[in-house]
Amino acid sequence: MRYFIEFAYDGSSFFGYQIQPNEISVQEELEKALSTILREPIKTTGAGRTDTGVHAKKMFAHFETEQNLDENLVYKLNSFLSENISIKQIFEVPADMHARFSATFRTYEYYISTEKNPFTINSSWQTWRQKPLNIDAMNEACKILFEYDDFTSFAKLHTDNKTNICKIYKAEWEQLGNQLKFTISADRFLRNMVRAIVGTMVEIGIGKLQPNDLRKIIEDKYRNSAGVSAPAQGLFLVDVGYDF
Repeated sequence: MRYFIEFAYDGSSFFGYQIQPNEISVQEELEKALSTILREPIKTTGAGRTDTGVHAKKMFAHFETEQNLDENLVYKLNSFLSENISIKQIFEVPADMHARFSATFRTYEYYISTEKNPFTINSSWQTWRQKPLNIDAMNEACKILFEYDDFTSFAKLHTDNKTNICKIYKAEWEQLGNQLKFTISADRFLRNMVRAIVGTMVEIGIGKLQPNDLRKIIEDKYRNSAGVSAPAQGLFLVDVGYDF
């Protein structure tokens, strides 16, 4: 039987979601907990992989077992796992449902603190300025993203991507008190894509670039044309969609 597991985690203490040699990862911790409690080797497949320091408010993985799962498994897992990982639910799915390939969309949020705040150091980009970022210009640039589907300029170099084609459904900035929140949804994302887009948007927000400059950056299909990647700690995976 195949099961989906929904969980959340603070990525500050992990070297990303995916198992890494000699480094602590969310996947390793999850598989260790499942294997210990179910008393059999359990391997999981995640909806994606998040980089070192990136968080997830809503993440999915699937695993298989012949056991009928205990209704208290969620409670047992949360008791076993560190405080940085929270299990939300576990449910059976059809055998052909895949945590990664069956996903129809993914949504990320990125947070920027516009004032020095010791309580958001691990959950936002601390980039306060005397002159505030021009959120209107940044939202104008967001509209340009919908005109394209090849985002090579925002992709991490030397990866195993077979294609850099993505369909963006939503991209917008909003002010939340002393923070800016960027929300972006797409059918898929390239490695480092959101952080590279955010870094470029901030250059637009400070006036270093104009919104229309984004067209040339995308059309160049060259990573060095875009801005630097925003820090990992401000990025959250907040939703993954499936046709259950």
